[in-house]
Parts: sequence; structure tokens; C-alpha cells
Amino acid sequence: METLTEPVVIDQMTPTPFRVRSAREELSHTFTLELEPPNGDFVFKPGQFVMIYAFGIGEVPISISSSPAREATILLTIRRTGAVTHALGRLKPGDFVGIRGPYGTPWPMEEAEGRDLLIIGGGIGLAPLRPAIYHAMENRDKYERVIVLYGTRTPDDILFQAQLERFSARTDVTSLVTVDAADRGWRGSVGVVTRLIGRVGFEPANTTAMVCGPEIMMTVTAERLMEGHSMAPENIYVTMERNMKCGIGVCGHCQFGPKFICTDGAVFPYTEVGELFDIKGV
Repeated sequence: METLTEPVVIDQMTPTPFRVRSAREELSHTFTLELEPPNGDFVFKPGQFVMIYAFGIGEVPISISSSPAREATILLTIRRTGAVTHALGRLKPGDFVGIRGPYGTPWPMEEAEGRDLLIIGGGIGLAPLRPAIYHAMENRDKYERVIVLYGTRTPDDILFQAQLERFSARTDVTSLVTVDAADRGWRGSVGVVTRLIGRVGFEPANTTAMVCGPEIMMTVTAERLMEGHSMAPENIYVTMERNMKCGIGVCGHCQFGPKFICTDGAVFPYTEVGELFDIKGV
């Protein structure tokens, strides 16, 4: 008699143990964990996030910061902000964390093919953008201009500095960095990241912008692109990691007006969330 096999249903609230392969300090307050999945490759799209669990402490949402082509491990770049992230920052190679995901909507890499890519990051916001940058570099023939603009507070706060320098050395990508406040050794641009937009060439009608940083930075950047460069708001995308607890739209902690960040985002067209940024208390 033929035996019917029941389909395997994975509980989305149960973390999978991932082994820490390496832990690297990026800045005084930021570190990167390289994690190995237990069974084979981990497939995700640029812009997606995972829920990472520090055993006995709690979970936080973190966007994946590695190339989607690098499936044997994933990189999570994390800023120390609370009990969970401080616990994660004490992990050593060989330790384990719990991972759920990947979750969320990705950056529109396929929709942007044949267009200029304008990638704008502020502070730790460069980390969620990095998979999109990797994808663009690994599929360079699919995009027209590729422009990376990055701003942070001081030269000591520049994330992935060596990688940004490699981008600057390439002839097929434009990469500019600015800081809010310079020190004696800084020879680059000074000022907010939106000041860099006017220094690069792109075709607004044929450009897809991807923006990540503090909410006020994303708002100002979107307004600058729309008002100063006549970009259509539906071609501007932002990503958020606000108050997520479950990652699957059950708990309601991440509700943003009518949206749930974890299931409707975390990547959104600006047309869907732009007006919500201006509403106090949302």
C-alpha cells in the first residue's frame, strides 16, 4: 500500500540555529557577524531581513548585508543599541544564534534593470543597501549608471570604508562619501548626504533611487529628488526596521499607519509611506 507523506510545515516562530563563523568590529559601536546555516545554502533577495535571536535574551530584526550570491554564509551588520545587540556583540566564532527568515520585500533590482541606480545611505543605513550594491556590481551589464552616495557624522563613523574606496577606484561606478563634521585628517566632502546629489549625473526619468538611513534623512532625500530633480515618487524606495517583534505580521508592534513594516515592507516605494513620515505619533 502506498504511504502518503504529510507535508512538512515549518513553524515561522521557531528560530533555526546558525553557527557564528566570524565576528568583526566595524566601528566602535558596530560589528558584523558571519553566520553559517545548518543545512546548505541560505537564499535571500537584496533588502530582506532576518530576526536574529540571542539565546535567553531576545530577538531583533536585522537586514542582511552580504551579497545574495554568497549563499554559504550571511553577514549581519549590527549596531549596539540595547540588551540584545550588546549580547550579540559578545559572540565568538563557534557560538550559535537563532535565525528566522528571510522576511520582507526586496529592493526592486529586476524592475530597475536598464535604468540608472542611485543608492543613497546614511550611517548604519549603508548595511541594508549593500546587497543591492553587490548585486549591481555582479550584474553590471544590466544597469546604466550606478551611483553610491553615503553620508555619516564623522570620518570615524564611515562604515565599510575599504569597500567604498574600492568602489571609488572603479570606472563603472560613481561613489561619493561625505561627513557632517570633519577632523584635521579628512580631505573629502563635508555636509549632509543630499548635497552630493547635485554632483552626480543621472537621468531622473530613467532612475531608480534606493535610500536607507534615519527617517528624517530619507524624507529630506526623497524631497530633494522629487523637488530638485523631478523624480517620480514611485521610483524612490526606502527601507525601515521600526519596532518589529515577530517578523510575520502577527504582533502588530511594527504597524505604521495602515502598513505593517515586516510584511508590507521593509522596503517600500515612497508613494506608500512618504506622507506617514510627517504624521506625529505614527
